[in-house]
Amino acid sequence: MLARTRTLAALRGAIDRLEGDVDVPSRVALGHVGVDAVLQGGLVRGAVHEVFAEAGRHGTAATGFVVGLAHRMARNRPLVWVRQDFTDIECGALSMHGLTELGLDPRRVVTVRAADAEIALCVAADAVACDALGCVVLDVWGEVRALDLVASRKLTLAARASGVTILISRIAATPSASTAETRWIVRAAHSPPGMEAWGAPMLDTKLVRNRHGQTGQWIMEWNCDECLFREAQTYSQPVVATFADRQIEAPAIAQRRVG
Repeated sequence: MLARTRTLAALRGAIDRLEGDVDVPSRVALGHVGVDAVLQGGLVRGAVHEVFAEAGRHGTAATGFVVGLAHRMARNRPLVWVRQDFTDIECGALSMHGLTELGLDPRRVVTVRAADAEIALCVAADAVACDALGCVVLDVWGEVRALDLVASRKLTLAARASGVTILISRIAATPSASTAETRWIVRAAHSPPGMEAWGAPMLDTKLVRNRHGQTGQWIMEWNCDECLFREAQTYSQPVVATFADRQIEAPAIAQRRVG
């Protein structure tokens, strides 16, 4: 009996050690219940995530979405934002005041401007090797031949080795084969009806690639105070109150009908 107990204990210990060796990816919750459920807890850290958007106002929406993701992934660590010069020409430069409004401390953001997409890719690859960073954003415009499957695989391996997350912002580009953990298509969403003052940013987000689960589409609201995504809030609209003692017919109409 004692021998069987020892054997059972040894087997349990071996199973515990094997389960402890399983590489479970670290995830960061975004705050949105539906999105976090599909992502099985949140975005994977130390991986590549892609965000695509059309040119114009949807490019601005995608940039705001990337800011939110970078804030969640970096936490209190600094982040590096590598931006192609042409992106500044088409979409405008990053606003430090705008980052503050979204809840991201600009003092933790190191911005790097690159002359072209190839240089931006090289800078991002060098930055992701620094494990002191919380996140690296690669912001490029249009179709980039250098950002192919081979480059994507190299970025994925570098991110996995350092534990630093890479967010690739692709404006006016077509999705192609890559090793990205997730791929998002972002558009600007309408604000709730009746809103006259500035409200929370509303984003129409579509998850079209998820290596570990399902995909989906959601209207997400970025909470600038709590710095997390959440479901779109419903805002009640003012309605004119009716009089309790209101007569069914006006007196003049009633007399005309009697006559």
